[in-house]
Amino acid sequence: MENIQFADKEHKAFYYKMLTKTHNDDAYHRAFFYAMGICAETRRNINSLFDFKNGGINPYGLSAPWQTGSTRRLCRLAFNLWNGFSEEGKEQYSTPYELFDCSFAPYFFEAIRLRYPEYCRSIERIAPRLSDKAR
Repeated sequence: MENIQFADKEHKAFYYKMLTKTHNDDAYHRAFFYAMGICAETRRNINSLFDFKNGGINPYGLSAPWQTGSTRRLCRLAFNLWNGFSEEGKEQYSTPYELFDCSFAPYFFEAIRLRYPEYCRSIERIAPRLSDKAR
């Protein structure tokens, strides 16, 4: 996917490093590692959030002591994009109302675009036409 918007150069480097490490760049991996790369804390703690041996998420990382409100939101979104995960009994924290209430929100949209490229292509084509009509 072209024109990916990264938070900074470390975010971009992390994203490509993780895709190379996992030897997989499907939509699940792209969205997950894009989201996890948004901030330094999740980049530093990626081994507590992703099981590289088994190739899947580690939801127990949500309760790690280094987690903050914003990093927990980021992880919830990434886990949900991976396989629809939401914490049992805490599903209300996985709603857009809760997730997007942080400074990472602009990048969350990019993660969603990476996870669902087949649906977002039509938005990219329609958006210019809609803005032209508004003029």
